Amino acid sequence: MLKRTAYAALGSISPFSLPSLARAIQSSSTPYQRPKLKITDVRTAQVLVHGPQTHVRIYTDQGIYGQGEATDAAVGASSLIRGWRRMLIGLDPLNVEAIWERIRTIGIFAGAQAGQYVCALSGVEIALWDLAGKALGLPIYQLLGGKFRDKVQIYCDSDMDVPIGPEADRKLPWIKAQGFKAMKIDLDDARDPARWDSFNWTATNGEIDRMVKWVSHVHESIPDYMALACDMHGRYDAATGKKVAKALEPFKLMWLEEPCPPEDIDAMTDIRHSTSTPIACGENLYMRWGYRELLDKEAVDIIQPDFEKVGGLAEAQKVANMAQAYYVPVAPHCVVSPIGQMATAHACATFPNFLACEWHWINHQDLWKAWVKEGEIIVNGYVTPPDRPGIGLEMDEEVAKKAQIPGTPWFEPET
Repeated sequence: MLKRTAYAALGSISPFSLPSLARAIQSSSTPYQRPKLKITDVRTAQVLVHGPQTHVRIYTDQGIYGQGEATDAAVGASSLIRGWRRMLIGLDPLNVEAIWERIRTIGIFAGAQAGQYVCALSGVEIALWDLAGKALGLPIYQLLGGKFRDKVQIYCDSDMDVPIGPEADRKLPWIKAQGFKAMKIDLDDARDPARWDSFNWTATNGEIDRMVKWVSHVHESIPDYMALACDMHGRYDAATGKKVAKALEPFKLMWLEEPCPPEDIDAMTDIRHSTSTPIACGENLYMRWGYRELLDKEAVDIIQPDFEKVGGLAEAQKVANMAQAYYVPVAPHCVVSPIGQMATAHACATFPNFLACEWHWINHQDLWKAWVKEGEIIVNGYVTPPDRPGIGLEMDEEVAKKAQIPGTPWFEPET
């Protein structure tokens, strides 16, 4: 363990000077106390719960490992990570951002701007932070510069096919009873009988009426203190997005999410400036460069980076810091296991413009509650990042293996 002087030095590290982490350790400790770590192996496991996730473990010569998680475009993550393995072996895992930048830059011709490449990199980066925290005896939030809040507000994605009827009657009281102060429903419906065409997503008046009916029902069914967000998943065109945003103004939504495809930033800007309904976007954008135009053009009221695919925890913090310069709050997209949810919470504690973080395992509660040995991590609608080293959670592998994708490795060493 490091001396108190080391902890003091670490506490003074700015989130903008994270590459100095290893230097601070060296200057604040004697050689025999300094962690001397080398990466010895990198392994993965793939699960399927709310979509595919790839779990990453980075092992060292000191018998400790760090665990991370990647999501959504994570099906190809294991192959990418195997390709990086030889380069990572022998490196000092405490140089988190240097390793991140090295992987990013060597992939400039291999898709390192977005998609599977950045998702895989996100899993590796989170595992490095977990490992660094374990090596130094510090929680991740401390390594990222310290916390603004002790607990992180979670909103519940209700994951309902139809938010009117038996499913809603069962879920809405449960969401309220769990202490959530905000929730979300989906508005897109490919099976809507009012649709004219199976490929064109220009909504008819009948579809828009159905959306308004859904929102009205949920709005009337939840307490006044509970905020409601709605998601269109970027499926509709700009004209539809504008109509829906206007039609939903009376309900004072927390936000309307991706009312048009996220790559059409000009259309998103037009929608945002045409309505009082707050517009949110960002789960399908990657790294800080993916958010620059969105913020410059004032296209959104709220951004939604997914920390397990945006590039990792430090990259998410950089995105949040960019957004703060535009007075834009951050509400992370989050569909991962308790491991990734807690890693996200550590980072959410470290920037001032955090709003609320998603939770998306309402349909997988048995797995959720048993995934880690610490048990349930959401209490009265909040997650409290622990003071334990690293992420502060340990996977219960016998439980997690129930969700293993058949035919994929489970943290086996490469042969």
